[in-house]
Amino acid sequence: MSTPQNGNISVMPLQEFVLDGFGCGPQTQALLFALFLALYMVAVLGNLTMMVVITLDARLHSPMYFFLKNLSFLDLCYSSVIAPKALATFLSSSKLITFTGCATQFFFFSLLVTTEGFLLAVMAYDRFMAICSPLRYPISMRPLVCARLVLGTYCGGFFNSIVQTPLTFTLPFCSSNHIDHFHCDVPPLLKLACADTTINELVMFAISGLIIMGTTLVVLVSYGYITVTILRMRSGGGRHKLFSTCGSHMTAVSLFYGTLFVMYAQPGAVASMEQGKVVSVFYTLVIPMLNPLIYSLRNKDVKDAMRRLGQRHTAT
Repeated sequence: MSTPQNGNISVMPLQEFVLDGFGCGPQTQALLFALFLALYMVAVLGNLTMMVVITLDARLHSPMYFFLKNLSFLDLCYSSVIAPKALATFLSSSKLITFTGCATQFFFFSLLVTTEGFLLAVMAYDRFMAICSPLRYPISMRPLVCARLVLGTYCGGFFNSIVQTPLTFTLPFCSSNHIDHFHCDVPPLLKLACADTTINELVMFAISGLIIMGTTLVVLVSYGYITVTILRMRSGGGRHKLFSTCGSHMTAVSLFYGTLFVMYAQPGAVASMEQGKVVSVFYTLVIPMLNPLIYSLRNKDVKDAMRRLGQRHTAT
């Protein structure tokens, strides 16, 4: 709960915020700029490569890779919502962001991150259907169903964003407009509010908790059935291939849900700003960078598709 510390502080309509970032000296700022730029460039190149490879290789036109292409698109988009502005603030002395720009950044970031959380659950359900019900899989996961599932994930993301954004940005803010973060997010913004933010915090914990718990339950149940089915297989090669594919997804799920839980779904999240900044770097840049590597390095089909595209390009 945020309250003004000084009775003389007045409430005023803010036109802009200042992103304090990590609040360090010029040399550290330069190092952070280089780190953020490297992470962002690798994330952009990796996710663009995955999208291009899946689009161009006909052998990857299956539900699993349709969802994976959408995952790469989301990683590319939500890292791009955060990284360019963060990079600009490292090089700028003003570090300003307009009130509208801050609200817009938060709206799209919340939309895309929540959508990815739902998409990871959908990907687990897809693997469950493919492995546990292979005969029904072509019908159950036909293209129209896959498109509707992806649309549903965006609807879930939009609902979270349309609730959180106005709830946060209609708060009365104190005369201090310094956001103790490198992007606009709920926890640091609540610190600036002059009103009681208990409702905001409860809504954030409730929505985040329900989303994380619900999607995690889908993932755990799906992979529980998948594990039992794989262990019953007689073919060692088949088991190894399926465990490799599912292991990639479980790695991505663990990284994503783990960081979001630390940031939003536990009571100490709002109070710990320094921890929040480090965790934010992880899920805004590190995870979008790692996902293409996780899915390409541990996936024989993707590596073969890259090899075929490389050979086709060399031949031409």
